[in-house]
Amino acid sequence: MNRLCSIFMKYLAAYLLASLSGNANAAQVTKILQSVGVEVDAARVESVCKELDGKDVSALIAAGKSKVGSVAAAAAPVAATSAAPAAAAAAPAKKVVEEKKEESDDDMGMGLFD
Repeated sequence: MNRLCSIFMKYLAAYLLASLSGNANAAQVTKILQSVGVEVDAARVESVCKELDGKDVSALIAAGKSKVGSVAAAAAPVAATSAAPAAAAAAPAKKVVEEKKEESDDDMGMGLFD
């Protein structure tokens, strides 16, 4: 499932980039994907374009954010209530020592469309 989601996200990201020009279509999505070395499946490109054609991308993103926000808000109280008994039973808190790590500019083997 994760692999399928990753593949779909490539096509969706390319569509969103193409939509910045104001007129996203299958040719633009294909061109974007090919420019970063993705082997393009024309059926998937057509599927994404068909699903999103005529829809306001900004409105879709806003609707998605509200759904994610409601899920996170609903899950937070459950996590807090289940953590309370565990915290009460825990031994006295120990001092945690944080180590500073150097930040690296390496991409750690991941690219935008990997």
